[in-house]
This record gives sequence, C-alpha cells and structure tokens, in this order.
Amino acid sequence: MPNIIRLIAGFALLGGAVALFIFGFWPWGIVAIFLGLIVLVTYFFNENMLLAQWFLRKDNMPKAKMYLDRITDYQKQLIKVQHGYYNLLVGLIESRTAPLKSEKYFKTALSLGMQMEHNIALAKLSLAGIAMAKRNKREATMYLAEAKKADKNKLLADQIKQMKDQMGMMDKQQQVRYR
Repeated sequence: MPNIIRLIAGFALLGGAVALFIFGFWPWGIVAIFLGLIVLVTYFFNENMLLAQWFLRKDNMPKAKMYLDRITDYQKQLIKVQHGYYNLLVGLIESRTAPLKSEKYFKTALSLGMQMEHNIALAKLSLAGIAMAKRNKREATMYLAEAKKADKNKLLADQIKQMKDQMGMMDKQQQVRYR
C-alpha cells in the first residue's frame, strides 16, 4: 500500500474512532483507535522490514530474505529515513551467502544514514570483517575504531574485541610466514 494511502487510512480510522466515541459506541471506538494506530505505525516502520528483522533475530534467513524481497523499489515504497536500514538488512542477509558482495550494501546504508548508533556500529563492524577478509589491515583497523566509537552502549563490544584478536592473530601468521 503506498505511503500516502496509509496516512489517509490511518487518520480516517482515527477520525472514525472520534465519531464512534461521540455517538456512544465506545468499544468500537477503542477498536478503531487501535487499528488506526497500527496503520500509522506501518507508515513509519514498514511491516516487511519489521518481519525481516524478526526473522533475522531468529536466524531464519530464507524468511527474512522473502520479506525483504517484497520491497521491490525501496526508494518509492519506504520513507527516506528507512532507506539506510533497508540496505543494512539486505547487507546482513547477503553477508551470509556472499560476504564480499555485501560490502556495497553496508556502504550504501552508511551513506544514506541511520539514526541509531548501534546500527552504524554494526555496519562498520561488518565492513571491518570484509576488509579483514580482503587482507586490508589498514581499512579494517579504521572501521573497527569507528565501530567502537559508534558503539556507545557497548552492544557490540564482544564482537569488536573478537575481531581485534583475529587481527592480532593475522599479524602473527604474517610475521611467521615472512621469516
């Protein structure tokens, strides 16, 4: 359903709820308020993205991909604030199957912008992992530092520490190889 129709339907339901309250149909008015709020919430948070996030948390990649595939043109179907998050979700799903191809999605997500710092940290941490896979230590170190700075609530502290440890192991392996 296009975004403008969602807004119109949501406000129509809320207006109908007010009318139901005025005419004394309180139970139906309460139902209409809940329905109107649900429709308005789906304007700001696309239901396909919400379901994809749910299945990502449950580690069900095929279902998450199925819901993201329902969004055919994210620039038209989503409000501008959601564009970065869409690319982040696609990058996370893509990173499971083709890690090096997911780099463009993470970079696009960062360039489009995201409001939550932990999502920025997640994208930068993923880019650091891709840089490590490409054996680009300088870029990986830069992304790790940026991820640590963006992770203000320390939600990704364990993963950042683990990746730093892996980089240290990589350095030791390279030193042994060059001797």
